[in-house]
Amino acid sequence: MVKDKKDQKDKFYLVQEDILPEAIRKTIRVKEILNKGEAKTINEAVEMMDLSRSAFYKYKDYVFPFYEVTAGKIVSIYITMYNRPGMLSAILTKIADLKGSLLTINQNIPQQGIADVSISFETKDMEASVQELIEGLLTLPGVLRVNVLGQE
Repeated sequence: MVKDKKDQKDKFYLVQEDILPEAIRKTIRVKEILNKGEAKTINEAVEMMDLSRSAFYKYKDYVFPFYEVTAGKIVSIYITMYNRPGMLSAILTKIADLKGSLLTINQNIPQQGIADVSISFETKDMEASVQELIEGLLTLPGVLRVNVLGQE
């Protein structure tokens, strides 16, 4: 049986940037340059990154930063933090300040002064990307690690 391409579901993978081929990393950077208005044309942006136009066009529709794929989705994160008064409150406030809509919160019993919490939230109305939220959470004193568990 032969399947048409339109009958096949696309598969997506979350891949760490440093293992991507240089052309794909440069394509991502060109898209960022264009989105930020640092270049007016594709030609300018690919020249800035020393990337051929053909390589850019080959990959541009297939690579996206994680935050673009999570827009309007439900994202689950896992946070490791010190067990201090107000820590969870500060984390929830950070999410709420960016207009993330909290859905679930589950904090494990702290052990040896370290607590783990999983949080799910909706990104539909967020005023920042998930990447920016994670970076903001990591700046909170006492937050040790933030991992993205998944997104729906």
